[in-house]
Amino acid sequence: MFLDIGKTSVTGPGVSECGKDPDKYFQIFHPWSFTPESPEKLGAVMERLKEELPKHGWKVVEYGPDGSKNKNVRLTADNDETRHSVKIWHYAKRNPAKLGLMVVSGCYQVPDGEKVYRF
Repeated sequence: MFLDIGKTSVTGPGVSECGKDPDKYFQIFHPWSFTPESPEKLGAVMERLKEELPKHGWKVVEYGPDGSKNKNVRLTADNDETRHSVKIWHYAKRNPAKLGLMVVSGCYQVPDGEKVYRF
C-alpha cells in the first residue's frame, strides 16, 4: 500500500481546450489533493510511484523538483494506451504536507452536431 488513510479534497472534473480549434476539440481534467495521516511517508511514496507506474503502462516523462521556491517534487507520467496523463506534486513544505494530483485526458474531437460545455 502506498499510504495509510488520509483525506482527499472534494473536487470534480472539468472540460478545457487542448490547443486546437476550441469549437471542435476538448479534453477532460480532474484535479484533487491527498493529505495522509502520515505525511512523512510522502517522499517514499513519490519514489515508489516513479518505480511502479511504468509496470502498469505509464511512462514517467518528468521527475524532480519544480521551479517553485519550495522545490516541490513533481512527477509527470503518460499512458498512451488510455490517452491520459497524470501530474503529481509532493508539497513537502506545506503544513500539512500533501500530494496534489491532476489527471488529464488526451485531446478529443466533438462529435458532429454536438457542442462542448466547458466548466
